[in-house]
Amino acid sequence: MSTNEENLSRVYTINLGRAWLTPQYKRTDRVINMIREFAQKHMKSADIKLDQDLNRQIWSRGKTNPPRKIRVKMVKDEDGIVVVSGYEDLVVSETKTSPSPAGSAKPEEVQAETKQADSKEETPPENKTGESKAQSETIGQEDKKTLPDTKAKPRKKSEK
Repeated sequence: MSTNEENLSRVYTINLGRAWLTPQYKRTDRVINMIREFAQKHMKSADIKLDQDLNRQIWSRGKTNPPRKIRVKMVKDEDGIVVVSGYEDLVVSETKTSPSPAGSAKPEEVQAETKQADSKEETPPENKTGESKAQSETIGQEDKKTLPDTKAKPRKKSEK
């Protein structure tokens, strides 16, 4: 085999929506076969092995409700065996604050900033009139008390 084919690794998103054309009680079985067929076609090998975690992920929702699409990583080794496993993107979340040089922020300043942020969250939100939510609820209850109890009367049919 050529050197570029050794440990060939690719990531795919497989659309499994066509499994819904099969009867409901055979869907997850069909999804497994679809993944095998996809791997044979794209990795050009007849020897396909599914990872145990991928299999559990597909079967986790039962036999009648498999996932509609799945992200997989396919690795082909020197012997031509393709191992299909689940692929998870590792997303690095950036911090909300701007990165600062080490040691530039004093611990006291950091604590003061967090206290200010906490105090902002504790205040109730104000509506358009500038009243807090609790005040507007009490005003609304007073208005309900002053309105007379009137029920809608059925309309009479007008004669032509």
